[in-house]
Amino acid sequence: MHSKRLELHELNKISTETLSYYEQRAEDFRAGTRDHDVSQNIGALLRHIEGASPLVILDFGCGPGRDLKTFAGLGHTAIGLEGAASFAAMARADTGCEVWHQDFHRLNLPGNHFDGIFANASLFHVPSQELPRVLQQLHAALKPAGVLFSSNPHGQNEEGWNHRRYGAYHDLEAWRRYMSGAGFMEIEHYYRPTGLPREQQPWLASVWRKPPPRNIDSG
Repeated sequence: MHSKRLELHELNKISTETLSYYEQRAEDFRAGTRDHDVSQNIGALLRHIEGASPLVILDFGCGPGRDLKTFAGLGHTAIGLEGAASFAAMARADTGCEVWHQDFHRLNLPGNHFDGIFANASLFHVPSQELPRVLQQLHAALKPAGVLFSSNPHGQNEEGWNHRRYGAYHDLEAWRRYMSGAGFMEIEHYYRPTGLPREQQPWLASVWRKPPPRNIDSG
């Protein structure tokens, strides 16, 4: 973990360089990830949402729109959010869905709007220093009892540059602290790909709920 607080210019560089990495490889990334099977993750989000269909789903870091298209195909109102302009344009063209071009560090989200947020391979790009604020913004964007799914490459709580992309690699206990600190309740977690020894499961998936308002008995 960082021993000193990141300055604004350092945070700006993290955002700019990471997005530039994806911009320069947008077509290759789309081709390389088009056939990835994340149905387990999509199912983990949807089965825990208590509202009636069609649901309003935010695909946070939607990339070229693979999963956004799946949510829309299931009949839901799917909205994408993406920091890389090339990915946002691809997602709009391929899905016909609304896609917001927003930097994760400068989010502008409506309050109490989404039944579910799908953050698949995206939140690990947020520096740990900024993560509490970002998670609080996602919490505020969910409807009461709304559900957030996240999947991140896990590690031993180290963070830094990896091939011009910035990443933070939390273990389960650290991730729980961040999520609970933002007001979420854990529903479940699992490691991917399934059926392999833990050392061959680089992804930590977890599902979280925004608590519904408490009923206060005035009698």
